[in-house]
Amino acid sequence: MANTQNDSRIDYIEFPAVNIAVTKDFYVRVFGWNFTDYGPDYTSFADGRLAGGFTTDRKVAQSGPLVVVYAADLEAVEAKVKAAGGSVVREIFAFPGGRRFHFADPSGNELSVWSE
Repeated sequence: MANTQNDSRIDYIEFPAVNIAVTKDFYVRVFGWNFTDYGPDYTSFADGRLAGGFTTDRKVAQSGPLVVVYAADLEAVEAKVKAAGGSVVREIFAFPGGRRFHFADPSGNELSVWSE
């Protein structure tokens, strides 16, 4: 039976990863995501709202789609990113609707975190 409630919605997002264990550790420490492993080269995550995965089968590419994560406390998440081994590639800045920063995870994927 088709799931018409989710028809035409983004259902899953997949990122390349250099090292699955390091990637999982980073996202658990920063965002508290849960993971399910599917062999040594793939892990799936659930953040409570959206699911996705990390695979070593693809190479990290710069300038792809920007995934944006919400955070109630932007500065606290920025500190967690740095402590967990990520790097801030664009410091906190204002944009229409709030503030955000961009970071690179240990594999080099660039994401953003925003707050009001």
